[in-house]
Amino acid sequence: MVNTVEITYTGNLHTEAMHVESKTRIVTDAPKDNQGMGAAFSPTDLLATSLATCILTTMAIVAKRDGINRNIDGAKAEVIKVMQPNPRRVAEIHVKVIFPKNYDEKERKILESAAHNCPVGKSLHPDLKQILQFVYPV
Repeated sequence: MVNTVEITYTGNLHTEAMHVESKTRIVTDAPKDNQGMGAAFSPTDLLATSLATCILTTMAIVAKRDGINRNIDGAKAEVIKVMQPNPRRVAEIHVKVIFPKNYDEKERKILESAAHNCPVGKSLHPDLKQILQFVYPV
């Protein structure tokens, strides 16, 4: 097996992760409420970000596969992460998906089903609440 990511602890509660194939790098810092400076994504921020990016990516794949006439280019996700203190863990992730284009009812059902079935969401513990909201233009 080949490594997907290589991570180095660089001190001061920071890490640097490198995606082996692309050489793209991500740095992390502990959050301010857990002894860090909040100078970068925290590991739990990345967890919440992974869910939202997976939702957008999965919806785009399904839109392309199912021939939805208007792709989801320009769709955005806003993320709120809610921590639980004891034991310290992510208790909820709220993802609001905002579409720049409207879709008919059938297309909406396809897109929203894809969002609820993204691989990251399906990999998270069932105790972690995933609250998804979809906003379409009026």
